[in-house]
This record gives sequence, structure tokens and C-alpha cells, in this order.
Amino acid sequence: MKRIEDIKAEFEAADAAQKDALCRMYEKDTRSGVQSLIRRTQKAKEKLLKEYDRLEQMLVYEKKYSTYTYICGIDEAGRGPLAGPVVAGAVILPKDVKILYLNDSKKLTPARRSVLYDQIMEEAISVGIGMADAGRIDEINILQATYEAMRKAIAGLSHTPELLLNDAVTIPDVALPQVSIIKGDARSLSIAAASVIAKVTRDRMMEGYEELFPGYGFAENKGYGTREHIAALQKLGPCPIHRASFIKHFI
Repeated sequence: MKRIEDIKAEFEAADAAQKDALCRMYEKDTRSGVQSLIRRTQKAKEKLLKEYDRLEQMLVYEKKYSTYTYICGIDEAGRGPLAGPVVAGAVILPKDVKILYLNDSKKLTPARRSVLYDQIMEEAISVGIGMADAGRIDEINILQATYEAMRKAIAGLSHTPELLLNDAVTIPDVALPQVSIIKGDARSLSIAAASVIAKVTRDRMMEGYEELFPGYGFAENKGYGTREHIAALQKLGPCPIHRASFIKHFI
């Protein structure tokens, strides 16, 4: 009889089809360690199948408009913070792409977002990033600055999109067909990808600002109005990346 350690090594080295065969092979092995290994394997398979089903549901809009070759998801990060830019992402994904666990960036851990960022950058047909800094936000307001960042992201694409899938907005002054989807970052894979690109890009920028403007906790709060951030703002005063139109109630 094989040792449990050897059976475990077989499972670890096996692909999905081989794991199914191993489960059948050892299903009559009554040892608790073997049965536990089989249960874990089957549970992992069920979890993976559910994830593939979720991804299919997030491709509803992409399939609805499948006559378009280049469908671009658009989303932003940073509309609400007291400091830093608003950043927009624009992503064109291949039609057959399957990026596991891709979702609205707000539902993901920082570690997961970072992994997905790299995968999106590798697998996407094209990625564009646009932004508007704090001064521009103060000048034209956050909504118009967000639209401007989105237009810059679209302009930064290497391929011209034929259709835009936007998270809950219609971008003015863009001569492309647009579909506004409420909660689109959780309902469209393309928008979810743009959400991750925008969020990770902005978070990394804010972590860099921590070194330039210490004391505000930008690496941790990313410019949002946490209690600690507001206390630092009241103690130190604003720095060059604070949005004057956002902080007037605090200083």
C-alpha cells in the first residue's frame, strides 16, 4: 500500500484530468488522510468550476456586442480622496480570455490586485492609462477631471476601440459608441480589468508620494479622508497633491 505522502505527491503533480482519475483510483482507500485529500481536491474543483461560471456571467456584455472586434472597458480610481490624482484605465481584452478571479478592484485584496494587474498587462490586446492631478481637479471639478482622464486613457490605447463599456458613465466628447453599465466593474470583465489597472496604478503612485510628502500616511490611506489623514492635514497643512476643493472643510 502506498504511503499517504506518496499519494499526496501524485495529486500535487497532476493536472485537472489526472486528479479526477486519482480520486477515482483512491476512493476506496479508507485511510482518513487519503479521504481528506480526495475531499480537498473535489472541493477545489467545485470552487474552480464556480469561478469559471462567474467569469462567464461577467462576459454577458462582451458577448452581446461580439460583432465588435475591439471592445474596451473603462473605469476610474480616486474620485473620492482628499489628495492625489484621479486615474482612469482603458483595457481591450482578447475575446477568449479567461483571467481567473478578475473582479471589481474594490472586492480584491491588494495582493490579488497586484497579481491580476500583471496578468492583464500581459494578456490584454491594449491598455491605456490616463489621469488628472489635484490641480486639474480643482480647476474643472472632479467629474470633468474624471472624464478627461478617461479620454486620455482611450487615447493611450495602441488599438482604436470600436465600442466602450463604461462603469456607470457616458463620457462626453468621445466619438465612439458607448454603453454605460451600472456597477459595471462587477458585471463586465473588460470594466473589471480597467478597474484593476486604474486602482493599482493610483495606489502605487500614492505609495511613491509617501516618500515625497511624509507624515500624511499616503502609503496606507491612498489619499482618502481617514481620521489619521485628516489629523495630519490639520497638523501639517496641505501638501502639493492635496485637492484644495476637497479639504476646505478640514483646514
